[in-house]
Amino acid sequence: MTAGRRRPVAQPTATSAAIGGRLRSARQARGLTLQQVADATGLNKGFISRLERDEVSLSVASLVSICDVLGIRVGKLFEAPPTSLVRADQGRPINFGGSKVREFLLTPGTQTHLQVIHSTLEPGGSGGEQLYTLDCEVEFVYVVRGQLKILISDEAVLLSAGDAFTFPGREPHTWSNARDDAECEVLWVLAPAP
Repeated sequence: MTAGRRRPVAQPTATSAAIGGRLRSARQARGLTLQQVADATGLNKGFISRLERDEVSLSVASLVSICDVLGIRVGKLFEAPPTSLVRADQGRPINFGGSKVREFLLTPGTQTHLQVIHSTLEPGGSGGEQLYTLDCEVEFVYVVRGQLKILISDEAVLLSAGDAFTFPGREPHTWSNARDDAECEVLWVLAPAP
């Protein structure tokens, strides 16, 4: 090959692009090197590397062999990633026990890493007078509109539209709409999901 000339590379399809990246992720998750996968499958290290970059195609037999070494099913490579779409005003209604509050869960109930809740507090709306805790490491609240008052331990924090506040979910707290003449709209993010 002469200097400056490159060998043409086939453009991956959407499916093959997902396969290369997923194979690499599976290999790295098992702590295997390219050489270890090559040795275990009888394939060339360079071929495995190019496969992970979606620059080559492979036979079914080779794919099965690689998947065996990586401990994954071949079909797993072709599954769509789990996603969830919640359109505006289509969140699942929930009730954490507050008063004058409409709350909607925006993440699927199967999601354990985080939970996102969209809350609208009417004037006088609150989480109650008693402080409470949640079984989560972190709570994050973002005020979309209005004003939210958070009482955390002995400290009161007033948040306005555009403000965000992060605190430990296991810290005793409660919240309320700081205005008696307007609604307050907030997004809560709890991690992990309680």
